[in-house]
Amino acid sequence: MSNSLRILFAGTPEFAAHHLNSLIHSSPHNVIGVLTQPDRPSGRGNKLAISAVKYVAKQHNLMIFQPCAMNMFAVQNLLHLNIDVIVVVAYGVILPQAILNMPKFGCINVHGSLLPRWRGAAPIQRALWANDKQTGITIIKMDENLDAGPILHQAICTIEPHDTSAALYKKLEKIGSRSLLITLAQIASDKIVAKPQKEACVTYAKKISKAEARLDWRLSALQLECCVRAFNPWPVSYFSFEGQNIKVWQASIDAKTLYSQPPGTLLSVDKTGLHVATGKGILILKSLQLAGTKVMAVQDFLNSRRQWLCPGLLLS
Repeated sequence: MSNSLRILFAGTPEFAAHHLNSLIHSSPHNVIGVLTQPDRPSGRGNKLAISAVKYVAKQHNLMIFQPCAMNMFAVQNLLHLNIDVIVVVAYGVILPQAILNMPKFGCINVHGSLLPRWRGAAPIQRALWANDKQTGITIIKMDENLDAGPILHQAICTIEPHDTSAALYKKLEKIGSRSLLITLAQIASDKIVAKPQKEACVTYAKKISKAEARLDWRLSALQLECCVRAFNPWPVSYFSFEGQNIKVWQASIDAKTLYSQPPGTLLSVDKTGLHVATGKGILILKSLQLAGTKVMAVQDFLNSRRQWLCPGLLLS
């Protein structure tokens, strides 16, 4: 068997683009084209913006397919490519069975969790939100069910106490790219071994919503600090005060200081942050942002607003 594979890459965001770039530069395989979502309006001018994957594909003169719907017309456009394997990384569209059956070796998916934990759209954010101590990359052979196919490869990544989603994405895109090359080499040499997922261990990572990012002071400081890290850089945790939403980019926990005030009370303000009572423990807000301003360390934030946020106020 030849050690070179004809690969169609399906992906959309920056996380996927990193995998594509690594695949183009680091393997003997032939990336014959990419499948990515259509250009979308973006920014204040609502101008059409291309995906990160399309940008990389254009740099390397790859064929680009951007079907608006995964119908039989889209399938027919891919049939002539003689594909050995389709590599899927955060494509954002469910592939129909006709496409899953098309490649010689099927479709493989690079997923940002240790499946079967956190199947679904937001595995990295959900792992942080749940205060998991580790996550990782799982590569599966895709079937008709969401993230449920047999496991081809797994690699573990430790979640450090200060990791945000942004930091974890960077770690996992490196681990994922290495894992992808290992898996493709095993497929090409006919040494791949697949093992079924344990259905009893399944959890789901539903899509993140902006509404979830609002800090609920009734939760514990630990849960809220996990929320801040999980929603950095999007949609960013926030609270409201005097009709303004204030984003929180960084926070820490004080679990020792005793207090009797209700959740949401601003207990104290100093150079370390805004100390806020929660359902259990104190959350210290360290990096903040008002609408239309840059992100600021709390000391800079307070320099012009010390009289605005005073101890005893109730935040919502």
